[in-house]
Amino acid sequence: MRWGAEMADKLTTGDIAAAEPLFGISYTETERAQICEGIEHQILSAVARRELVFANHEPPALRFDPRLAGFEMPAETGLRFSADDPGPLPETSEDIAYAPLPALAHWIATRQITGRALTEIYLARIEALNPRLYCFATLCPERARAEADRTDKLLAEGTHLGPLHGIPYALKDICDTKDIATAWGAEPYRDRIPTRDAAVAERLSAAGAVLLGKSAVGALALGDVWYGGTTRNPWNLNEGSGGSSAGSASATAAGLCGFAIGTETLGSITNPSQRCGTTGLRPTHGRVSRRGCMALCPSLDKIGPICRGVEDTAMVLAALNGADPGDRGSIEAPFSFDAGAGIAGLRVGYLPEAFGEGATEVDHAALQAVRDLGLAPVEVALPDLPYTALYDLLHAEAAAQFEDLTLSDEDDRLTRQDPAAWPNRFRMARFLSAVDHVQLDRLRYRVMTALDALFSEIDVLIGPFNTGPMLVASNFTGHPCLHLRAGFVQSGTRPRGVLGSQAQMIAPGPRFRVPHGISLWGRLFDEGTILRLGLALEQVFGVAGERPTFAE
Repeated sequence: MRWGAEMADKLTTGDIAAAEPLFGISYTETERAQICEGIEHQILSAVARRELVFANHEPPALRFDPRLAGFEMPAETGLRFSADDPGPLPETSEDIAYAPLPALAHWIATRQITGRALTEIYLARIEALNPRLYCFATLCPERARAEADRTDKLLAEGTHLGPLHGIPYALKDICDTKDIATAWGAEPYRDRIPTRDAAVAERLSAAGAVLLGKSAVGALALGDVWYGGTTRNPWNLNEGSGGSSAGSASATAAGLCGFAIGTETLGSITNPSQRCGTTGLRPTHGRVSRRGCMALCPSLDKIGPICRGVEDTAMVLAALNGADPGDRGSIEAPFSFDAGAGIAGLRVGYLPEAFGEGATEVDHAALQAVRDLGLAPVEVALPDLPYTALYDLLHAEAAAQFEDLTLSDEDDRLTRQDPAAWPNRFRMARFLSAVDHVQLDRLRYRVMTALDALFSEIDVLIGPFNTGPMLVASNFTGHPCLHLRAGFVQSGTRPRGVLGSQAQMIAPGPRFRVPHGISLWGRLFDEGTILRLGLALEQVFGVAGERPTFAE
């Protein structure tokens, strides 16, 4: 039967009764008859709407704003990065490649190395290691060399564009690049060639950064499986890198770029950073423009840096920060960071259940490190709410963004096909009622008020990556999160879709020494505070400089 007027005419009370279990409702026969009489307009309206084609960049009318009534934006206090002398340029290209951004910036500014020479180091490493890691979807060596030469010329003329001047980076392949394929990791879009750079690429270019290529992304920003294969974890090549900023984390961990750009809707910066041992900063929702980037869930999507050190992420965020009229969800907000400010007086909280069963020795050591720094972490609590129910909001938004794939059956072309993959989630989302969607949005607001109350008592929350409800809650409220390497654990090869410490406990087979991180959550638009604590913890942990073994 053709969907539309014909179906509306032939709809029976039995059809209504058969559908009721899907929605957890039960009507009387009289009520079903009334539905059959009145539903034609609803069906025809949907038919008419489906005749319209919406581009991925067209936003919904409703715009998410993480700020509750009475919110006060943190005052601007400026930027001050460390001025420590990193010493002379190392002799080996590997030592140069793995160096933190402050060191790379110093060596370029003092002309110990050129942007072109640094670019060639990374291009050579990519050529050698990408066939094992599958972390780059597309390389643009000609553009990289041209941009590097431009930065060298500017420096020779006395113009220094800032700490990212001449630093090569990788850009997640959902961010547009002019005349360079941006395929979103998905087969249906492999021939997609943008005509303009995304806002993040424009801002990084203005800051002097050099684009090496497009880092692999799990298809349509889910996981680490894309049309080119599975992006690998440099610490254990038998397992995936985590996603969806898969290539960004893998390439950064492997020393194939100075830094990388990731995006997060629900864990896509923090998850691969946990797996690959990188430092990922998910900024406050609205801080960084998303213009020119694939929209998965406009009310959730965020863009941030993936680096090898805490201060590195601050340097990159400083270049990305700022509102953009091309992204109606962007918010003008100051970004302040002082590498020498210290952490005295910070109020740190933790959820005790997050450090209970399943927590690792590294997790407990991280909490103790806070105490060793002279702070007194306090137990806090979140209200008992069905946080994971909010997943349905994400799935509905994503299904709307890619409705054409579902209705045309083009979703069959995606590599990953399983109950948790996008094709099936898009199909299931069709059965979420509009009423349930609105009620879930009200739940989201209740979660926003809960986290607002939490951060009125503390400045920073510390916990393992998958701390109770915080992964879900903080993404739906828009709060920032910094994830950094805290130590190492012995783990088997971890299966896809299992997160945090639980993954290590159940992973079978030979054990590998892999990084394990800790997360810091902070107040809205107050990334500077979590970065200060992260910088102090990074120095205590003393593991940021360890390099992957590429074990198999």
